[in-house]
Amino acid sequence: MTAPPAPLFRSAPEARRRMVISLTPLIDMVFILLVFFMLASSFLNWRAMPLNAGEPAGADNGPKGALLVQVRPDGLRLAGHALALDAIAQRVAASLAETPGRRVLVEPAPGVPLQAAVTVLDRLAAAGARNLSLTGGPAQ
Repeated sequence: MTAPPAPLFRSAPEARRRMVISLTPLIDMVFILLVFFMLASSFLNWRAMPLNAGEPAGADNGPKGALLVQVRPDGLRLAGHALALDAIAQRVAASLAETPGRRVLVEPAPGVPLQAAVTVLDRLAAAGARNLSLTGGPAQ
């Protein structure tokens, strides 16, 4: 005789073993991926903006013919006239359309946050200024 067929369903009294999943390999893989992406990423030159270093005092190519943008605590000035950043960017773009190689000097006043000067530099670069220089102003 043949053996009776196995039941399709297990009876309720039989205890079912629950599978235990270890998280250790998952955590190991997360750390390996973290190290990989940290080593593979480059954080340099994210938004680099070339600036010309200030020229020595005896240099011949002083601020003659250059546009001077002053960043002050009370606002911005272009050639001594108080203007908004958008107006300065428009005037600089118009001036650069006439004279493409014109130098643009940005002079932050003492006590002005660095972010304010960087915002002005970024906006002027977006307006087409390629010959940007950051200056400290006249020596006192």
